[in-house]
Amino acid sequence: MAYDPSKIRLYVDAPLDGGARVALAPEHVHYLRAVMRQREGDRFYIFNGRDGEWVACLAALGKKTGEAVVEEFVRAQTGVPDLWLAFSPIKGARLDFVVQKATELGVAVLQPVLTERTVVRNVNVTRLRANAVEAAEQCECLSVPEIREPQTLRNLLGGWPAGRGLIFCDEGGGEPALDTLMSLKGTGESWGVLTGPEGGFSDVERELIRSRDRAVPISLGPRIMRADTAAVAALSLFQATLGDWGTPPRGGSA
Repeated sequence: MAYDPSKIRLYVDAPLDGGARVALAPEHVHYLRAVMRQREGDRFYIFNGRDGEWVACLAALGKKTGEAVVEEFVRAQTGVPDLWLAFSPIKGARLDFVVQKATELGVAVLQPVLTERTVVRNVNVTRLRANAVEAAEQCECLSVPEIREPQTLRNLLGGWPAGRGLIFCDEGGGEPALDTLMSLKGTGESWGVLTGPEGGFSDVERELIRSRDRAVPISLGPRIMRADTAAVAALSLFQATLGDWGTPPRGGSA
């Protein structure tokens, strides 16, 4: 069938194959029944981050439970760039914003990092994942990033994989981001992007990050950005230079 972007998309954690029956989560039941006014027999898209995208038929819909039957394969599973975002948590809706936009921009891992100046120390990982799932459903992503438990900056750096570079958004210095990222093209390396808290990294932290092998300090320009803006800007620059923005959209051509 031709893909219809107006149709509902739902993420599930069940195996998907033709004829499979999938129990719907309570939040999906509420969304289909009370928000979208769906009825038994209606169809929507379904994906799980592993088996591609399928059309499913709403086979049963009660007040609290529901079931869908997987009918037709629509799209093969595709991955996202092997890109991590390590970021300092910020307050409320702005933290939700970072997770949503990072999902839309295509990251594989979201890692909250606690720094000296991090204000938000208690992070609700379940909420972050719910935001990532919702963003993936809305923007036609086939994957949901892994949301990791918060850890301190020192522990993050101590356990950073030897084969992964670290792009460090350094508000106190660093080379111009675009030129630096362009110079890394063709290396075939995996990368992580590190952004700091609202008050910035301390001098000790900046030196600790810079001392790491394969740490690449970059500047995001002459203005000091808010933490959420910096994360989106850095990911956008990465995708435009080293990521998958050269890939045509669905139905498009290169």
